[in-house]
Amino acid sequence: MNTSISQTAETGHPSPLRYAGCDSTTAIRYRSDVDAVRVFPCKTETHDDAETVFERAGPRAQLIGEPEKMTAAILTCGGLCPGLNDVLRGLVMSLSHHYGVPRILGIRYGYAGLTDGGLSPWELTPDSVDEIHRDGGTMLGTSRGAQNVGEMADWILKQGITQLYIIGGDGTQRGALELSQELARRARPVNVIGIPKTVDNDIMWVDQSFGYDTAVEIAARVISDAHVEARSTERGVGIVKVMGRDSGFIAAGAAIASQEANVVLVPEVEFDFDGPNGLLTYLEKRLERKDHVVIVVAEGAGQRHFKQQGREVKDASGNVLHRDIGELLCERIHRHFQTLEKPVKLKYLDPGYSVRSAPACATDRIYCTRLAHAAVHAAMAGRTAMMVSRWSGHYVHVPLELVTKGRRRIDPTGSLWRTVLEATGQPCLNHGEGRC
Repeated sequence: MNTSISQTAETGHPSPLRYAGCDSTTAIRYRSDVDAVRVFPCKTETHDDAETVFERAGPRAQLIGEPEKMTAAILTCGGLCPGLNDVLRGLVMSLSHHYGVPRILGIRYGYAGLTDGGLSPWELTPDSVDEIHRDGGTMLGTSRGAQNVGEMADWILKQGITQLYIIGGDGTQRGALELSQELARRARPVNVIGIPKTVDNDIMWVDQSFGYDTAVEIAARVISDAHVEARSTERGVGIVKVMGRDSGFIAAGAAIASQEANVVLVPEVEFDFDGPNGLLTYLEKRLERKDHVVIVVAEGAGQRHFKQQGREVKDASGNVLHRDIGELLCERIHRHFQTLEKPVKLKYLDPGYSVRSAPACATDRIYCTRLAHAAVHAAMAGRTAMMVSRWSGHYVHVPLELVTKGRRRIDPTGSLWRTVLEATGQPCLNHGEGRC
């Protein structure tokens, strides 16, 4: 497992970091290149490698050049997520206040802005980003889909960009890796730094992605609303669909936070509709006993219940477009209880866009700012082809090669899923072919 970080140039310029009103640098705690965090902090049967480490993030005493001669650029890609504007603000403030970088470009609408056909970039200053953290979304705009790597490299070099900060999910980070490789092939010293963004919390080698706390907080409130609706009617069924295309972290976290969910369905754990262990049989028993039930479902759950015809349909970023499991749940539950002549009162809530577009909560805002500052320190020290991350509670540098090799998912045998089962009381909802 190679955790080494690429470098665009040798360091040799002293850092200008100062505390306000203080001429001394002695108060700054610089990181050395040997500072590291263990990749596998716990000793288990499968992981007992204390020597595998991530480089620790933070300011270095020596930089690769003079900040006043640098040009930075920032872009956001993929879907919206709480905290994007907080990261943007943190980057601009650190580049300007910490290092005095005179030119900071805001690339508009993701990778599309790195081409001659894209909109002209904005010049970002501390004043222009001062209040953006109060708003959801991203002031720069976003987009999906790949662009020609060679054309993007040409545009970056033509603009004189020396640092590029790319905020996005796993697909975006794959693009960042390809772009950094193309720039390295041309022997041009542009520092490409990734910042992990996914409301689904599914990026590899990240304790937790920014925006997740906000998403769980909002989704938990909606689950509580569904519970009120369900228990206020005879044989009430509340269904809440949350984001989670391939990973069910929001569904799991929101269910635990609300303490109102009775069933949680996630992509990592298969479930059956029919049979003695199926969902419909369990709902019959639950309604007879409690007269109401709340189901939380991640958008990517239960996809095997759809009969796919032809090849998979994908979005512009290459993600498989899933069928609507929420509508299928409503249809199957309604039809089943109609057949039994025991109709239910269904309430279906989908807070997806409300979650994505919300401003960040306090914990996410702190996290976004610290990630942004760590990214700037990394670029100033010459790091490239890497992503900043929080791992085991520490901020670290992770090679993009590792980030792009998989997707983080719930372990059906792990403690998170066990906590979900204990909080909801739900049984195994399949015929034993998959784990509960």
